[in-house]
Amino acid sequence: MPKSILDLIGNTPLIGSRVLNPNANVKLLFKLEGHNPGGSVKDRAALNMLRSGLERGDFDKNSQLIEATSGNTGIALAMIAGIYGLDIELVMPENATKERVQTMRAFGAKVTLTPSDVGIEGARDYAEAKVINEGFKMVDQFANDDNWQAHYKTTGPEIWNDTDGEITHFVSAMGTTGTIMGTSTYLKERNNAIQIVGVQPTDESSIPGIRKWPKAYLPKIFDANKVDATMEVSQNEATEMAKRLAKEEGIFAGMSSGGAVTAAIRLARSIEKGTIVCIICDRGDRYLSSDIFK
Repeated sequence: MPKSILDLIGNTPLIGSRVLNPNANVKLLFKLEGHNPGGSVKDRAALNMLRSGLERGDFDKNSQLIEATSGNTGIALAMIAGIYGLDIELVMPENATKERVQTMRAFGAKVTLTPSDVGIEGARDYAEAKVINEGFKMVDQFANDDNWQAHYKTTGPEIWNDTDGEITHFVSAMGTTGTIMGTSTYLKERNNAIQIVGVQPTDESSIPGIRKWPKAYLPKIFDANKVDATMEVSQNEATEMAKRLAKEEGIFAGMSSGGAVTAAIRLARSIEKGTIVCIICDRGDRYLSSDIFK
C-alpha cells in the first residue's frame, strides 16, 4: 500500500493505439503521464528536484523558493512543496489557462502572473531577479540535473521494461527537455540503436509545453547529442490531434501531447516496422477554458 500520494508518481500506463496508428507493421504506444497524481509528466521531475534539494541541503523549510513555469511543472511543484511544507512562488505568463493558476493556488502556492507579451522568458527573468535581489532560491528546472535524472531513474526504465526492450523509437515534445534528456540517456545505455525524436513547434506556432528556445534561454540541461532527430509540428496540427486523441482513442490530453502524437504518426508512416513510444504528457482538463476543445 502506498504511504503517501508521492508513492503514486510514476509507473504510468503504456497502451497501444487503437485507431490512429497508420502502419500495421509498427507498434505505436502511448505513455499516459496524465495518470500521475498531479496530472502530468512533470510530477517526476518536481519530486526529484525538491526531494534531492532537501537531502543536499540546498534549501529547507525556511527558504523561499521560486520557479518560472508554463503550467505543468508549477502544478507539480505546488503539490509536492505543500506536502513537504515548503514555501514556493510560481511565476507564469498571464495568458496561462485559469485551471492551471487555480490548481497551483489550491495546492497552496503563491502565483505571480507576468505580461503575456514577454512569454515564459519574461517569467524566467522575473524569477531570476527575485533570486538576485531578494534572496529567493530557484528550483531551476531549466538547469537542474535532478530534472532529467528523474526520467533516467523512472521513465526510461519503465518504457524499457514495459516494451520488453523492443522499443525502437522514442518521441517526446521538447520544453524544458528534461523528459527527453533523461529518457534518452537511459534508453541509449540499453540499446544505442534506439532513435530519439524531439518535437518542436514551427516558427509561427505557439504550443504550450513545446518550445523552440532563443539561444540565450536554451535549457542548460539540453544536450543536442542525445536527440537523433527533431520534427516540427504546427499549432493547428497539435490542436487537431489533441481533439482526435480524445474522440478516437479516448485519451484526453493537451496540445503538447497532440504535437508529439502528430510527429509519432508521421514517423510511423516513414519506417517499415518498429515500436514507437510517445509521451502523452498531461491531461486535457487543464485546457478546458482555452479554445482547444470548443
